[in-house]
Amino acid sequence: MYRLQQELDKPTLKEGGSYIMEGHDAAEAKNVCLIFSPEQEEAGALAKMLRIFDEHRVNLLHIESRSSTRGPGYEFMVECDGKRGTLGPAIEAIREKSNYFNIISRDYKDNEATVPWFPRRIRDLDRFANQILSYGAELDSDHPGFTDQTYRERRKYFADIAFNYKHGQPLPHVDYTPEEVNTWREVFRNLTKLYRTHACREHNHVFPLLIENCGYREDNIPQLEDVSNFLKDCTGFTLRPVAGLLSSRDFLAGLAFRVFHSTQYIRHPSKPLYTPEPDVCHELLGHAPLFADPSFAQFSQEIGLASLGAPDEFVEKLATCFWFTVEYGMCRQNGELKAYGAGLLSSFGELQYCLTDKPELREFDPAKTCEQKYPITEYQPVYFVSESFEDAIQKMINYANTIPRPFGVRYDPYTQSIEILDSVPQISNLMRNIHNEFEVLQNAFKKL
Repeated sequence: MYRLQQELDKPTLKEGGSYIMEGHDAAEAKNVCLIFSPEQEEAGALAKMLRIFDEHRVNLLHIESRSSTRGPGYEFMVECDGKRGTLGPAIEAIREKSNYFNIISRDYKDNEATVPWFPRRIRDLDRFANQILSYGAELDSDHPGFTDQTYRERRKYFADIAFNYKHGQPLPHVDYTPEEVNTWREVFRNLTKLYRTHACREHNHVFPLLIENCGYREDNIPQLEDVSNFLKDCTGFTLRPVAGLLSSRDFLAGLAFRVFHSTQYIRHPSKPLYTPEPDVCHELLGHAPLFADPSFAQFSQEIGLASLGAPDEFVEKLATCFWFTVEYGMCRQNGELKAYGAGLLSSFGELQYCLTDKPELREFDPAKTCEQKYPITEYQPVYFVSESFEDAIQKMINYANTIPRPFGVRYDPYTQSIEILDSVPQISNLMRNIHNEFEVLQNAFKKL
């Protein structure tokens, strides 16, 4: 989650963090995606629309077509290079000749509300995976490895292999050094002493399965590929290597596809029980076990889906909810407090601290949780407690319904794509499909 929180404290807008670049206007925009259906259903309708872009000298980077889910005919998606031509007038001309029109853009701003660009297909994650806020080899002066040139070179190696990764490729295999394995051993040995008494039941249920299937042990750092395949079999979640810190918007968008952006490097050996940013210990010991739990996986995806197309201020609120749940969440089980947040489950010191009487405990309520400030370099003074993952899911769905955006979204696991729900025929068709699935469940229930 550290990859999220650093962006929240920055007053300026960064590319990848906001769809409106500070100080830029429409003439300087880029990556503008338009979805439209021509008002005239006739042969050559698309050619007539494309002629508009040609007249305004707007270069098209990508074109797709499909049968419209909003009515008869076809709709088209075009990606425009806004750095050339007169994009604004072209957009207005297309809008006037369309039955349906929508702008989905990371950077474009017009006189009406514009929906921030977001990935529609899982391979679209490639488009922002390297729009990172800082490269993995960039270390602050107070970082334990700042003066260690060998460690810095090793961090650059990890960042480079992640930077060159594309969706669909095998996850990069890493041959960890004996020193890196020793660091993992120290972390693994200390944390596993606490899991039985401090971790939630879901974590303790999955952890032995990771030992059996993914090579979790003191003398071996598991490979992302093995862990990702295991998670995919359990809940459909997968891991993706990341070269550095992503913005909140981009990181949360990955969760909508059940994709978790994961680091592969390990913390500096001088302080094996401390890290100022997420490392492979944090990812594989803290995050991975819970992504194998169906309820927790759904909760994480709900946060991601809620972020798609949401205004910047709500993305920050969702990131704060992520911080106090997926990173530092606690729950009650059999009348006892247990930790489920990855920041707790990967920190020997804070995992002990969170169950003492020192921190303040509050009930998880997204509308209130999202306003809570938090430190990033010390133990949390406040934790939010959930009664169950199912209860947290429903609260997150209810909160997502308050986010202002002109459509709903749905993840299609068959095509690994996001469906925008913004028309009556489209939603009616989806409701029919749900009704058919419900009948299957009713028939199966009658046979029990």
